[in-house]
Amino acid sequence: MLRSWRRAPRGLNLFALPALLIATLLLPAAAQAYPDKPIKIIVTFPPGGSTDILIRALQPKLAEELGQPLVIENRGGAGGNIGIGAVVQSQPDGYTLGVAAAGVLTVNPHLNPSAMNFDPLKDLAPVTLLAKIPFVVVASPQAKLPTLTEMIAAAKAKPGALALGHGGNGTAMHLTAALLEQKAGIDLQLIAYRGTAPAATDAVAGHIPLAVLDIPASQELIRDGRLVPLGVSAAQRVDFLPNVSTLAEQGLKDFDSVGWFGLVAPAATPPDIIAKLNAAFVKALRDPAAVEKIRVLGAAPSPTTAAEFGDFIRSENKKWGEVIASAGIKSE
Repeated sequence: MLRSWRRAPRGLNLFALPALLIATLLLPAAAQAYPDKPIKIIVTFPPGGSTDILIRALQPKLAEELGQPLVIENRGGAGGNIGIGAVVQSQPDGYTLGVAAAGVLTVNPHLNPSAMNFDPLKDLAPVTLLAKIPFVVVASPQAKLPTLTEMIAAAKAKPGALALGHGGNGTAMHLTAALLEQKAGIDLQLIAYRGTAPAATDAVAGHIPLAVLDIPASQELIRDGRLVPLGVSAAQRVDFLPNVSTLAEQGLKDFDSVGWFGLVAPAATPPDIIAKLNAAFVKALRDPAAVEKIRVLGAAPSPTTAAEFGDFIRSENKKWGEVIASAGIKSE
């Protein structure tokens, strides 16, 4: 006698079971297959700049680790807002990433939030910090201010009299100068230049007594005695200027200000893809050939976990928001 068929549970389509089973089995395989096509990386500045050079230094090792080529797309403008905005609007599948400088993630939201169509704390997934660029506070030899202590004393004696040049409004060097004022309790005349090179030139010539510069613009000038180093802005001393003490070492408690670059993806990118990207970039950042190219920029490779980078972004966002508000810095 034939057994009677059991009635299938209501709502279950038996013909769909094979397809459902196949899809379930393929899910892990699909995740493991990433990436199976080229990965686009949006760089938020034009070709030839520090951000562009940095990612191209990592490109060969990344292609080796990921098994796919990286296509670099330079999309500058609006202080990084345009490029990172494009990352936010892309599919969260790991095939569109962005290299962001500190400004777009931690400064722009406080300087000109109306110009941003995304929230960097909510609309992006951090992958890893890539590199940090420390700054140095220097004095012109003509200024006769050989130490940080003497500079602070002179600034307190005549508030607003000492001029300090920096690389431009809203740049990390501008914010470093503002933080210096706040930590030291002084009032300086902050002068914005179009980049660090002209600020360095005017400091060497004695047209301005002080400047905040990056390492490439200042290293040789300091070694030649054409500029006097007063202190490094990073929390620790830097290999590029090992004999120059930090501002924190000289009494400006917790002083830490650096430029930096990081890798981000759209917010909904799956965690397993973020983890795979993080592992590849961390390995590339430790590759000797890449490290040497990055150091030429005056930068130090600084790989992190995705979680550490997320914490760092939130901390930097809070810190610079407070500095900008206290100093009354406005976008131009």
